[in-house]
Amino acid sequence: MHRFPSIPFDAWTPLATDELAAAFEGARFFWCLAGGHALERFVGTPIRHHGDIDVSVLRRDQLALRAHLVDWDLYAADPPGQLRFWPVGEQLPDTVHDVWGVRRGHVEWELQIMLQEAEAQHWVYRREPAIRGPLDELATMLDGIPCLRPEIQLLYKSKDIRPKDQVDFERCFPALGSAAKSKLAGWLARAYPAGHAWIVE
Repeated sequence: MHRFPSIPFDAWTPLATDELAAAFEGARFFWCLAGGHALERFVGTPIRHHGDIDVSVLRRDQLALRAHLVDWDLYAADPPGQLRFWPVGEQLPDTVHDVWGVRRGHVEWELQIMLQEAEAQHWVYRREPAIRGPLDELATMLDGIPCLRPEIQLLYKSKDIRPKDQVDFERCFPALGSAAKSKLAGWLARAYPAGHAWIVE
């Protein structure tokens, strides 16, 4: 029988970035800060309020992740819109892309984990698998914490753009180097052949 959380979906007290780094200290698998917090570290200044905090982990490392966070209660978004407990040792189905976490004994959500697709030594954009790149270019170290590269984070934010995604784009895109801007434009053109508002000439 699946166990469902008693915590409301909107009850969040996100980990601070230093707490997140401490939680993943000693991890023997790839992980990086993602989402708006990673973009803020890239631009070097606060951008907006954050209701949660995201970390990216390769799907193929999920069992190592679950064992590392053995003192956490982790819940898989399976199916989307429903959370159910993820026990140690269970291989999640490919339909699960997000995991929510709370330290045992805490009463609000503290962490969201995004499962990143990868093949061999390449990361893969699951919405358009032809979009991919070397794993060693997936993250960059910013102020001592590995962070998802901003052009890749903006690619992930490009679907169903929310107001906060637009704010992130407007603050981060001008700070990208020319190579990163070119990569993002190429990825967006591939993912959205009919055009996309973030393809800047």
